[in-house]
Amino acid sequence: MSKSLLVTVLLAMAGTQPVAAQVHRCTMPDGVDVYTDRACPDVGAVEQAPKAAPPAVARARTGGCARNLRDLVHEINGAFDARDANRLAGVYHWAGMSGSNAYDVLARLDALVQLPLVGIVPVMPAESGDEAAAMEAAPLFEEDPVIAPPRPRRPPVALRVEQTQANGITPARTVFGLQKHFGCWWIKG
Repeated sequence: MSKSLLVTVLLAMAGTQPVAAQVHRCTMPDGVDVYTDRACPDVGAVEQAPKAAPPAVARARTGGCARNLRDLVHEINGAFDARDANRLAGVYHWAGMSGSNAYDVLARLDALVQLPLVGIVPVMPAESGDEAAAMEAAPLFEEDPVIAPPRPRRPPVALRVEQTQANGITPARTVFGLQKHFGCWWIKG
């Protein structure tokens, strides 16, 4: 092979770059999101618009704490969108934890924020046996219906973080307990 031909082949090879597969976020008819390199109609799904990249600062940090669960979930979402373990650690209940345990928890939080977030689901408290038994024993129809006062709505006892593994298909979930401390809501693991 001549030297000029070798140089030409090397220059041609240098100009080519590997082609990255395009990942499609598709929703199946049953509502399940699927990530694939194939076109969504090829797998019997509908294309979803890709999630917009988070801005450099998702929202101005006002400091303080999450006074309600909506603010807590907003902060958790922001931490996952920014892949920021320190932001997630900012809503973690660290009180009474040893230093070595804190390092372990922070490493776990860092691994969690690196995975794609699917959603955050509240985990509601189970009804007590007395309430469930009373509902089962109550007749379906009464001659003189008595309207029971609505039960007070209880807050969730935990938040379930639904994610996918790095492959975009395998589901992963983490349940964080909720702790109210000094008027603020925190997650705990």
